[in-house]
Formats: sequence, C-alpha cells, structure tokens
Amino acid sequence: MNAVNDLWPEARNKGVLRLVTAGSVDDGKSTLIGRLLLDSKGVFADQLSAISGSRYSRAPADALDLALLTDGLEAEREQGITIDVAYRYFATPARKFIIADAPGHEQYTRNMVTGASTADAAVILIDAARAQDGELLPQTKRHATLAQLLGLRHTLIAINKMDQVQWDQAVYQRIRTAAEQLAQRLGMATPHCVPLSALTGDNVVQPSPHMPWYQGQPLLPLLESLPLDRGATAQQGTRLFVQWVIRHEGSSTHAFRGYAGQVQGGPLRVGDAVTVLPSGETAQVQAIQLGEQALQIAAAGDSITVALDREIDISRGDLLVAGGQPPQVAREFDADLCWLDRQTLNPSRWYWLKQGARLTQARITAVKAKRDISELRSVPHNGPLASNDIGRVRIRTRDTLALDDYDSERSTGAFILIDDASHQTAAAGMVRLGSEASG
Repeated sequence: MNAVNDLWPEARNKGVLRLVTAGSVDDGKSTLIGRLLLDSKGVFADQLSAISGSRYSRAPADALDLALLTDGLEAEREQGITIDVAYRYFATPARKFIIADAPGHEQYTRNMVTGASTADAAVILIDAARAQDGELLPQTKRHATLAQLLGLRHTLIAINKMDQVQWDQAVYQRIRTAAEQLAQRLGMATPHCVPLSALTGDNVVQPSPHMPWYQGQPLLPLLESLPLDRGATAQQGTRLFVQWVIRHEGSSTHAFRGYAGQVQGGPLRVGDAVTVLPSGETAQVQAIQLGEQALQIAAAGDSITVALDREIDISRGDLLVAGGQPPQVAREFDADLCWLDRQTLNPSRWYWLKQGARLTQARITAVKAKRDISELRSVPHNGPLASNDIGRVRIRTRDTLALDDYDSERSTGAFILIDDASHQTAAAGMVRLGSEASG
C-alpha cells in the first residue's frame, strides 16, 4: 500500500473501495484488472518488463498480455485461467482500490465467495462475442446470484470484448437487457452496464472513440463515484467481537483489563453503555485505546482496546454491543449456505462454526431449499448440498450466538463452517432471521 500512497498521496483520505471481478472463464477479468493497473499508473516498470518477456504470454508480439499482472500462480499462467483469488491494490487521485480477481471456472466458485465476502462492489464481466444473442452463460448467472446473496451494495456489468463484435450497439443493448432482467429476477438493483474492451482500453479509463453512442461513464470514473457509506449497517448500532482479553497486573489502583477487537457498524464513544452478549451483562465504556493513543470516539474499522467501568466475565468471542437494534441471541436459526467442500454436507456430523472471533460446534438439522441457478429460484430440497450448491438450511449450535440478519450487519450475520477432520472451510453462511431464531 505504500506504493499506492506514493503514487497518489492525495487519495489517502478518500476512502477505499473493495471490489471483486467475476464472470465466466475467458470473459477477460484478469486482462481488465491489468488494464486498470496500467492506465492508472499502478504498475512498476520492472513488472511490465517481466510480463513482456514471459513465455506464457498469449498476446501478439507487439502487445502486452495484461492478464499476467494478476495471474501469479505458475499453473494459472500455464493454463491461461485464474485459479486462486488475486488481490491487487491501486489508487487514483479520487480513491484507493482493493480488487479481488476471482476465478471464473465453476470448480473454483468457492474462491469467488472468498473474494466477494469483504467486497463493496462486484464487476461482472460478460464476453460480448459469446453473449451477442442475449443469452447469458450459467457461471455469469451463478456469480450474479452470489453477489446478491452476499449483499454487495453495487453491481456493475462490464460488457467486454466489444472490439470483437465491431462495437455494435445492438449487441450491447441485447446483453444489457438480459443483464437487467437477470438482476430483476434476483431482486437486485438495476446494475450499471458499461460496454468496453479491456484489451484495447476502450471505455476502461477514458471514453471510447469507437462507441460514441454510449453516453455513460467509463468503468474507472464510475467506480470512483460509487458511494462508500454503509447507512443500513449504522442503524444496527455498534458491534465489537472480543478477539483478545488484555490484562496488566499492577497495584490495586493500576490493574488494567481491556478487550481488543475491531469496531463494526456505528462509532463507539467513551461513556457509551454496552451490553455483553451472550451473557447480557451491561457496563459503560471507561476508556478507548488505539495503539498508544487514547480516543474519545472510535470509528467503524478501528482496531481498539476498550476498558469498562466494572469487571465482567468476558472471554474471546463475546460481543460488545452499543446502541441501535440489539442482535438476537439464539442457538438455532436459518441461514443461506454456499457449500464449498468437495465432500457433500452430512447432517449427522458436527462442524465447527466460526462467527467473528467466536467458535462453536454446529449441526445442520434441515435442508429446506436449494437455489436452482438455471431457473434463478429456490426449490424445495431435503437432500444434502454438494460442492457449489447454494441452499437454505436450519442450523443448531452447541453454544448461544448473538445474531443479526446478514443484510443488516455482516459482522454478526456471516459465518463459516469448518470440517473438523480436514480443517477445510466447508461452507460460507449468511444468517437469515426472517423465520424466528430460537435459543
């Protein structure tokens, strides 16, 4: 990030947009990110030199294979596909960006979930040449479904490779209509659609002379203008998972006990009343420490240590809550699961459930429905979930959890399931409190 700040020091206080690129195989995701990095001066000379001499380049002799800027694994360069999530950082005078380049192949859908889990926006690429009749590919629909389930606030459709369809406005309109219909069926806001060519740079950073019929912004200015506020989250109040209990044993008048974690949701102030969940004990914030600096107020995203005005039994994984609507406290609840493991879900097994800093065991007591990607709807289902399936389940945990609906607050509405034998992540989950949770 130092290099980013050195390039554009005026962008330091402009906020960070986290985005994930998604779409089907060969839609041009890695090339698009390479173009953004190149045209925003986010690439160093030695990086350009390295890819220009790469034996894996698939570009013409007089051109750069920009996909190599993000395809960092040897296997990715050999096969010409993205396998793992590649994170890239760059900045413009208006904003800093963190981009997760997610794989397009269905086999690596789990990696797309990883990249999207912390993103604010998704850029879903569509190959104009393959979708020129207006028919979207199954993996495009799958990634749009995941973007909707994961609650990404902004979705942009990059209709790529317009150079391969002779910059045809009619092709763009057909694909745009299909994308808007897809968003409507998924219950998403109407997405921004941008016709572009990542290979040539048209409509990526600068307007394209080949598409004068497009009156909207190019992709980068559009990304620079997306709002970053999380208004709905702030209404839920403040959340802080205790990651570490800090004790300093001095004299009776100087003994210290603090609780370290990252602030989520709204701000936390000295003097705020907090509730400790799941115990329900209450106290007041006596002091807030950020490193060696004493604060009167901590903002969302700050990693702080909190001291309370009275001693309470608080352990790692407990949740401090201040203001707003309190979470539900329950041991049984509904959730949407993206099943990531190659082994199918086994309802008779216990899995580890990790929510923030809290770890407990959990079982799936019922599978209620499964998402049909081709039909874009949930269908009743009482069998197991297999790799890449998305389903609505009922979960019961050994310990009580503090839960928010995922759409309201990610920090307490998201969790993962871990296979206790292989220690692999088995599923990513989103809490759904539409049906009543029970203790």
